[in-house]
Amino acid sequence: MQAGFYIIMAAQFFSSLADNALLVAAIQMLRDLDSPTWMTPSLKQCFVISYVVLAPLVGAFADSMPKGRVMLIANGIKIIGCGVMLFSLHPLAAYTIVGLGAAAYSPAKYGILTELLPARKLVVANGWIEGTTVMSIILGVALGGLLISGPVSGWLLAVGIPRTTGIGTPSQAAIAVIMGCYAIAALINWYIPNTGAQRRVPSRNPLFLVREFLHCNGLLWRDKLGQISLATTTLFWGAGATLQFIVYDWAATHLCYNLSLASDLQVVVAFGIALGAALAARIVALSNAAKVLPLGVLMGVSVITMIAVNQLQSAVILLTLIGAFAGFFVVPMNALLQHRGHVLMGAGHSIAVQNFNENLGVLAMLTLFSLMIHFGMSTNASIVLFGLFVSGIMLLVMWRHRLNLAQGDPRW
Repeated sequence: MQAGFYIIMAAQFFSSLADNALLVAAIQMLRDLDSPTWMTPSLKQCFVISYVVLAPLVGAFADSMPKGRVMLIANGIKIIGCGVMLFSLHPLAAYTIVGLGAAAYSPAKYGILTELLPARKLVVANGWIEGTTVMSIILGVALGGLLISGPVSGWLLAVGIPRTTGIGTPSQAAIAVIMGCYAIAALINWYIPNTGAQRRVPSRNPLFLVREFLHCNGLLWRDKLGQISLATTTLFWGAGATLQFIVYDWAATHLCYNLSLASDLQVVVAFGIALGAALAARIVALSNAAKVLPLGVLMGVSVITMIAVNQLQSAVILLTLIGAFAGFFVVPMNALLQHRGHVLMGAGHSIAVQNFNENLGVLAMLTLFSLMIHFGMSTNASIVLFGLFVSGIMLLVMWRHRLNLAQGDPRW
């Protein structure tokens, strides 16, 4: 791997670390405000809405300048979002601003890989990127839980600086620390190399960009390999976002854990994803990516067994297994999707299409979960419906792939 690849990984690590720590701090801030329970999953909805609404624009934006510069601008927007959450704006509105930065960051983060590396290295590179991202999730969730815990938050609030800035709650002290992580990521962005890839100057007409985006979206969904990988990653990210909040509820009802302790279980899931991603990067070739699809069915079945677990040791084993299934099947699918998108339309546009569909899946699944909470559905019932949904969709994707193969070998 080139040296620039490791710089990209470092920038991604600190930006993702802050994203995940911020979610925990924002949840705690909502609880400090005595907000209704449906607002907790709505945090994630506010975060991803920019991915959906701005999808036609951020891909063209990422392709219009060196992607390191795009990542720098995006981290600056995240810092602004943290700042307004800290002092004035409601967490839902402020988290929407952070999501705006994340939406701009993602096409550059993934798109630069296809500019920097040959196709034969994309699975390995994605394994490293996903492994780094998952490690940042592990440490970020742990950091968020640690920062809002009694001893650490008490120490932070005892420091002289918070008293001079008006910071007076554990969640506010945590957010102040998290802003520093975003600043480190922005600093690293300065050193991301310019790949020298040809830049497309996008039209300034928003209608043209929307039409171009819709064309790219349709192009990827019509592609025999693109549609399978896109459907799979869409399901994965929607399911992953929902599972995050299911685990919080499940930890409270089955293990009697508070938010700080429940965050540790999120770390366990992320650790399992890292194991699966690392294993996939070593043994799965890009040409064999579709062979991992059955693991998505197993992930859904494994989730259902959560309803029978009431002890920490069993919970750790099960959550690690669920994460490993998820990591092993999403890394090859993500690499395949990036490859097909790069071939069909260019890196930035393809990642924008991917983000649009994946985050539309996140919005849809979190909306359903919020409705379940609103209407009083039990945690166990939510888990069973969630697991059946994931397994059922994966079976449909496998059926569609077999149908595509019967019509002829998909083009690479």
